[in-house]
Amino acid sequence: MAYSNKDFREIITKAVCGEGHTCETSVHTISPTHKPSSILGCWIINHSYSAKKKSKDKVEIHGSYDINVWYSYNDNTSTEVLVERVKYCDVVSLSSIDSKCFGSTVDVIADVIQQPTCLKCWICDKGKDILVKVEREFEVKVIGETTINVCVEPKKEQRHYKQSVSDEDLKHINPHFMNKKQHD
Repeated sequence: MAYSNKDFREIITKAVCGEGHTCETSVHTISPTHKPSSILGCWIINHSYSAKKKSKDKVEIHGSYDINVWYSYNDNTSTEVLVERVKYCDVVSLSSIDSKCFGSTVDVIADVIQQPTCLKCWICDKGKDILVKVEREFEVKVIGETTINVCVEPKKEQRHYKQSVSDEDLKHINPHFMNKKQHD
């Protein structure tokens, strides 16, 4: 069957028009009040972020988190937990972009693949500051308006089917057909 232009309709819809992925590593310098003797623990909490499209092929993710470092001082006789709020800006390049996406309003969805995680925490060479290596990972999607073409079938006679199931038919149905172990 040959189709002509009158057999197609253009539909305007919202769709994913761009995608990207980033995995970032940062090293933060934290200055404790006391000269540290050893690191006892490090964890990251209170992560928050927002994403915004900055150009045709870039998304910026602005965020912050708290770095908590538990350390000892005075030759390992005292301890303290140091909390430092850190801000960051990650630029994500969009790897697949739909050139047919239009409209001035786009939505950006940024999903955290890996929350900011401490990879390493150590006392720097001079012994006064603490260095924290952090990794975070995001996946972003840009949603905008685009068009799709659909084929419209010529008007056909509509048929309505109605079928009933008898009690005899129901007896032959295995209610456990989705279980891994079949019951007879």
